[in-house]
Amino acid sequence: MNIPKTRAKQAHLAESAEASGATANRISGSVAAVSMLQEFGVKHIFGVCGDTSLPFYDALRSVGNSIRHVLARDERCAAYMADVYARITGRVGVVEGPSGAGATYMLPGIVEAQGTTIPVLAITSDIPVTGRDKFVLTECDQESLFRPFTKYTRVVEQATCIPTAFRAAFTAMTSGTPGTAHIGLPYDVLKADLPANDVWGDPTLGQYPSRPQQPDDDKLEAAAELIRTSRRPIIITGGGTLHAMAHMELIQLAEIINAPVGTTISAKGTIAETHELALGTIGTNGSTPGARDAVRESDLVIYVGCRVGSVTSEKGANPVNGEKPIIHIDIDPICIGANYKTDVALPGHAKLTLAALIKKLEARQDRSVQSGWGREAVCRAKDIRRALFMKHAASNDVPIYPERIIAEMQKALPDDVIVISDPGTPTPYLCAFYETRQSGRSFIFHRFHGGLGFSLPGVVGAYFAAPGRKIVGIMGDGSFGFSSGELETISRLNLPVTLIVINNASFGWIKAGQQQSYGGRFFGVDFSKSDHAAIAAAYGLKTWKVERPEQLAGALSNAIASAGPTLVEIITRPLEQSEVPVTAYLG
Repeated sequence: MNIPKTRAKQAHLAESAEASGATANRISGSVAAVSMLQEFGVKHIFGVCGDTSLPFYDALRSVGNSIRHVLARDERCAAYMADVYARITGRVGVVEGPSGAGATYMLPGIVEAQGTTIPVLAITSDIPVTGRDKFVLTECDQESLFRPFTKYTRVVEQATCIPTAFRAAFTAMTSGTPGTAHIGLPYDVLKADLPANDVWGDPTLGQYPSRPQQPDDDKLEAAAELIRTSRRPIIITGGGTLHAMAHMELIQLAEIINAPVGTTISAKGTIAETHELALGTIGTNGSTPGARDAVRESDLVIYVGCRVGSVTSEKGANPVNGEKPIIHIDIDPICIGANYKTDVALPGHAKLTLAALIKKLEARQDRSVQSGWGREAVCRAKDIRRALFMKHAASNDVPIYPERIIAEMQKALPDDVIVISDPGTPTPYLCAFYETRQSGRSFIFHRFHGGLGFSLPGVVGAYFAAPGRKIVGIMGDGSFGFSSGELETISRLNLPVTLIVINNASFGWIKAGQQQSYGGRFFGVDFSKSDHAAIAAAYGLKTWKVERPEQLAGALSNAIASAGPTLVEIITRPLEQSEVPVTAYLG
């Protein structure tokens, strides 16, 4: 035990206890809650203030800079900040908000994090326990509200249970398949007291995945044998590889067996797309024909850290179930075999499992895959993708083609950029045509429920997670309208982030669907062409409005170089008039 650290902690708890009116050996519930966050290594909390949260805020204030509170403008956006923060840091993200509407507003962010296995802790304050069933303002059954969307939820009924609830929440969030948790803290529970020595926790549970496991040795040997007998293996990896920080092991496996690596949308950037085995995005959204051809040509598919859902599998059409052997590595055993007959199931932590599989292959390297098919398949796929891209990448037509935007972004953004993308217009073009130049976490997409308004608040979480890297958020104008209030947060904190708004005055993804599937019978998708640059400027951001292609390079380079927050608005060609890299549109 670290005695000086323990004494410092005891001194802090005693000081906090005195401030809250408790005795030296007892502390308030609010101090206990904040102290438990410190036990698990929490450094940042994203949230919105409220009446029922007053004791919690007073306790947060007492710890000074050891926990940074980032005030957002609504709880949904605060939850998105916590989500992005968790993805980049590998630590639990924390969002807090008050009772009533505060709890309901943060729910979309919790649903998304749970669906993409990101550990986000939602802390809500609540009406006093003594106020139940008395029609107290903001009363809500918070446990029932959060239960379908969390691994653990509890409204704490007495102060002595606060440490237990936090320990259970962090264990649930980071062990096994990562996910979300919720703790509700009633006002009178926050003000009640409990023994100070009840506050303790395992700091390793503040990171994820904690307590990792790997498959049995016989399963690993079976997988290795399948790989040894294959001539055209392909690896398709999802976001779970990034969560496990297993990208280097994935690349090592690919190089040993000469397998092209395709990435799901959530995994973009796992392998630098300049690598000779980087195939690009796989699936119906953001993929191109050459990448899909490689999946068809393969004689073994190795899925790593992905659920193999409808987008990745092209709705079960590529591959067709049973047409070739499949190895599936994933931390969540439930998703293995859900959509495909799986020859070898490897439930476990991606980093440990890949490392163990590599050892098996290296032990008998003479029988490893020797075919040159992998690099050849990637070369063909890149040639096809480049031809599609160059049709419009240098176009000077007005309105601006999305491909031209990607081409200029590729020139302007640094290699270690982190890009937060909203669903809709930006996603397929970034996935298909932006070439990442480093391996690891560089792109974050909103993929489970696909709610709009993710990237604008997301850049706040990204900044606090990686303050030394350039952060760029890209969104459509529909998405901008969902979360533009967070421009004030970005301006107030003077964050050196850049926002890019694609302006086509519509919910473009839906309008393109109406064009493709309903003969252009547009309904309920068009809105006015707002001046987003002027809106951002009113909040204090430096802005550029781009209407012609020749203006793009200067605007982007100046925005990226700025020391403060910037926004570039680009008037672009409507999606329904573009060649979107989506299977349904390209064929």
